[in-house]
Amino acid sequence: MSGPRRLKAAEVPGLLRPGMRVFVHGGAGEPLLIQAALRADPEASAGVEYVAALTPGVNDFDYAALHPTTRMEGYFVAPSQRDSFAAGKLRFLPINYCLIWEHLAASPPVDIAFLNLAPPDAGGRCSLGLGADFPSAVWPRAKLIVAQINPALPQVADDPGVPWDRLHAVIEAEGPPIEQEVGAPDATMRAIARHAAGLIRDRDTLQIGIGKVQSAILGELKDRRDLGFQSGLISDAVLDLVEAGAVTGAAKTFEKGLIVGGLYVGTRRLYDWMWQAPQAALRAANHTHATPVIARLDNFVSINSAVEVDLFGQCNAEMVAGRQVSGTGGFADFVRGARLSRGGRSIVALPSRAGAKASRIVANLSEGTVVTGARSDVDCIVTEQGVADLRAKSVDERAEALIAVADPAFRGDLAQQWRERRARL
Repeated sequence: MSGPRRLKAAEVPGLLRPGMRVFVHGGAGEPLLIQAALRADPEASAGVEYVAALTPGVNDFDYAALHPTTRMEGYFVAPSQRDSFAAGKLRFLPINYCLIWEHLAASPPVDIAFLNLAPPDAGGRCSLGLGADFPSAVWPRAKLIVAQINPALPQVADDPGVPWDRLHAVIEAEGPPIEQEVGAPDATMRAIARHAAGLIRDRDTLQIGIGKVQSAILGELKDRRDLGFQSGLISDAVLDLVEAGAVTGAAKTFEKGLIVGGLYVGTRRLYDWMWQAPQAALRAANHTHATPVIARLDNFVSINSAVEVDLFGQCNAEMVAGRQVSGTGGFADFVRGARLSRGGRSIVALPSRAGAKASRIVANLSEGTVVTGARSDVDCIVTEQGVADLRAKSVDERAEALIAVADPAFRGDLAQQWRERRARL
C-alpha cells in the first residue's frame, strides 16, 4: 500500500502560506491535534482563509482569530465567532445545509484540506469516523490533503471514506474525539416532548436537530417500533432508542435498516457502539439534507427547534433580537422534505416563553429578524402548552392555533395584536 508522508503536528503550520484557502473538518470530526498546532503558531495563519462548517455547541474555536489578517468562510455564527463576525473577518454565508455541499464542490479547489480520519482498513479506505457532511465536496480536488489519523475514531463500514493513497500527509493522533453530553431535560422540555411524541407513529423515519428539546422528544419514543433515521445528526438519544428496540429502519422506503447521518455527535458510548454496528451509516450533506432524497422516504418526520414563531407560522431559528446567533442550517431542507414525503410531517418544538416577560410565540418576528422557516412549509408548532397543527388552516385559524399554544399570560395581548394586524391584511 503506497502511503503519504508522515508529519509531526508541529510541522503543520509550516505548510501554510498567505493567500491559501484551507478547509477544516467540522463537527465531532474536527482535527483537534491540528487545531492545537495552529494555535501554537498563530503567525503561520497570516493571510490564510479557513473554510469550515463548524457546528454550534460542538466546535468552539474561532479560526479567524488566529491572526489579525486571518479570515474565515463559515455557515453559522457561533458565540465563539461573534467578535470575528463583527470585525468582518468571518464571511458568513446564510445558505441551506445541502447547498453548502454544492457551494464547496463548485468553489475553486482548496489549497489544503485538514481531515480527521480513522486508520485505513484492509482495503486501504480511511473512514470519516464521525463526520461525512462536507469532506467529499472538498478533498477530491484539494491540492494537499493532510489527515489526522486517530485510532479512537470508529471505523464505519458504510461511509464515503477517503483512500489512504489519496492522502498527501498524515499525523498520528491519540486521544478521544469531541464528546457532547446534552444533559437532562427540565419540566418544560419534558412537557414539549410529550406533546411532540403524540405526532410520531410506528414506522416513521425521523430527522433530529441538536439540543435538549429534540433529545427529550426522542426520549418519549421508546415504545415505538420500526422507527428509522435520516438525519444530519445522530446522537446518544438515537442509541437509546436502538437499545430500547424502537429503531430498526425496517420500514424505510430505501436504505432499509440503516441509521443514516451526516454527523454522529455524542459520548464515548455512542462512538463505541459505532464500531460494531452495521446499521451505522455516514452520508454527505448532499444526501442527508437533499429534499428530493428526503421526499422519497415515506412518513418522514423532521424535528427541529426555533427561537420564535410569529402568528403567520413563520419561524426564526437563527437570531435573537435581530442578532445572528446560529445559521440557516438544515431547517428548510428537512421541513420541505417532510412536506413532500408521503405521510410526512414537520415538527418545530420550542418553549412558549423566554424568561418571565417574553413570549416565543409572537405577533411579529423581532425587528431585523430573518425567516428561517417559511409559513408555507411548516406543519406543526409544539410548545409545553400543546400542538398547533397548521396544515390546511387559513391565516385566521393559524393565528388562533398558535395563540392557544402560547403561554397563557401572553394570549390576550397576542389576540389583540392579531386583530390589529388582521385589519391591515
